[in-house]
Amino acid sequence: MRKTPLFSGIIYIILGILFTYVAIQTIQRDQEWGFFTYFLIIIATFDLGTGLRLVSFHFKFINSQKKK
Repeated sequence: MRKTPLFSGIIYIILGILFTYVAIQTIQRDQEWGFFTYFLIIIATFDLGTGLRLVSFHFKFINSQKKK
């Protein structure tokens, strides 16, 4: 089974949301921004950016295939 950019993008977006949720829970529990919180936010940013880029690529690719 081939992985499509849409499937991979959705997985990255879900991971980004999960990392953001964990970071928010860490802040609420500890009442401070520590190294671990910053690390989670950075990972979430990369995951969300990659996910959105892959989903966008999928739809651009589908549109280019329809125009041929």
